[in-house]
Amino acid sequence: MAIAKAERLMNLALCLLGTRRPLSKRELRESIEAYVEAFGPGKGAGGSDDSFNRMFERDKDDLRELGLVIETVENLDGEVGYLARRDSNRLPPITLDAEEAAALGLAAKVWQQARLAGAASGALQKLRAAGLPEDVDPYEAHGALEPYIPVHEAAFEPLMLACRDRRPVIFDYRKATAARPETRHVEPWALECWRGHWYLAAWDRDRGAERVFRLSRITGKVRTRAGRYTAEVPDVVTVRETVAGWAGEIADRSARIRLRSGSGYPLRAKAVSVRERGDGWDELEIPYGHGLDAWLVEFGPDVVVLEPAELRADVVDRLRAVAKG
Repeated sequence: MAIAKAERLMNLALCLLGTRRPLSKRELRESIEAYVEAFGPGKGAGGSDDSFNRMFERDKDDLRELGLVIETVENLDGEVGYLARRDSNRLPPITLDAEEAAALGLAAKVWQQARLAGAASGALQKLRAAGLPEDVDPYEAHGALEPYIPVHEAAFEPLMLACRDRRPVIFDYRKATAARPETRHVEPWALECWRGHWYLAAWDRDRGAERVFRLSRITGKVRTRAGRYTAEVPDVVTVRETVAGWAGEIADRSARIRLRSGSGYPLRAKAVSVRERGDGWDELEIPYGHGLDAWLVEFGPDVVVLEPAELRADVVDRLRAVAKG
């Protein structure tokens, strides 16, 4: 069975790499012997079609996990086709010194989820084959601290795959100031982690502008859609600057807040100045940028915004939305 599957995957990969135009599922089903033997050529009974579709999707995902870049293209008739361009699947020689290899090994240890752990392990094996120094152990301990990035949101994995494969998605999203979620149609760019929270940077088709979504506010399932992106994907540096701005990392003003003594240490670390009031509260001046209101709400009754007035109003609006459920 393992040999048969490996042969089927190899034939599918060769077929996708050898074509100059996108091939539909029907054409691939008629061209690959393993599919013809299992399901017959062309469109068959409903059960046969469903079984083929499930096998084809698994095979396609397996090839992508192995590193093959498979593009999904929709023609003028609305039919979806697939191909793997040779220029997208050709890598230059990889040369790593000991420090670079150690850094990649440390990055691989960050991911604790089963799916990502397998992908990281496979990537390191490929690096070994590409010349990773034999005297470097990527999993060697790098001090007392173990790197770890928690991912609890169910939306993370489908969004990660959508970013990788450049596939538009649809999901329901509840803003902090809204009582009910709204449906969003977006083109995912990248996932970034700020202050322990995951954010998606994307192009919002309905609003015709870039937007940043906090994964913990995505409700229900993330559904993928066929078709190409309508907006250009910016480079990774620009995406990170976008997320940083929306997450409140880029500040151009100052805010004055009252903070309960002995609490809110992350806020104290960001403070420009701290003044003890002597009544169980301290007065802090902190940088004020986009997203600060959402961060302050997390500290609940331990924080009171003094100024500016617009920040105080935003925090009150968010608290009222939370109270409404």
